[in-house]
Amino acid sequence: MTIETKPSSRERLLEAAATLTYQNGVGIGVDALCKAAGVSKRSMYQLFESKDELLAASLEERASAYVTTLLPEADDGRSPRERILHVFDRLASEADAPDFQGCRFLVVQIELKNPGHPASQVAYRVKANLASFFRAEAEQGGAGDPDLLSRQLILVFDGASARAGIGADTLTGLITPTVTTLLDVAGVR
Repeated sequence: MTIETKPSSRERLLEAAATLTYQNGVGIGVDALCKAAGVSKRSMYQLFESKDELLAASLEERASAYVTTLLPEADDGRSPRERILHVFDRLASEADAPDFQGCRFLVVQIELKNPGHPASQVAYRVKANLASFFRAEAEQGGAGDPDLLSRQLILVFDGASARAGIGADTLTGLITPTVTTLLDVAGVR
């Protein structure tokens, strides 16, 4: 006999924050968050100092799953070129989902416009880690200017994510040739 345990108030708040902010933006009110989580405002403020802290914790909780979904495993035997292309293949797969609204970390940075906001800081760190991955792979793959290539790849990643997220374009047949061209020009093997 298995006993199902109900998620804690904290877990329900984190899930509500992740879902509602992704669907409706970071301007979602505390009342809506608490209602979706089935938690009183008093309980929320006992668990989190502020809505800002809740948003940051929710993003932090999703960061490792994001990285696991997106990045290849370390030392998986593939070339740097293949490892970089893997990230863009994953993005294209994610963008095919009907509820895809772009990279949640980019969206938070755009909506908040405040680099000092706790959620912006989490999002910035996650995006900086992706740029670092691109830079390390570019360097290992023999890119002439790994810093420039990393910046170009982040630009393509964020632009593709944003365009797919607003339904302005599909990534199938577009993103791989674009990234391949950048990798060719940079000399990445």
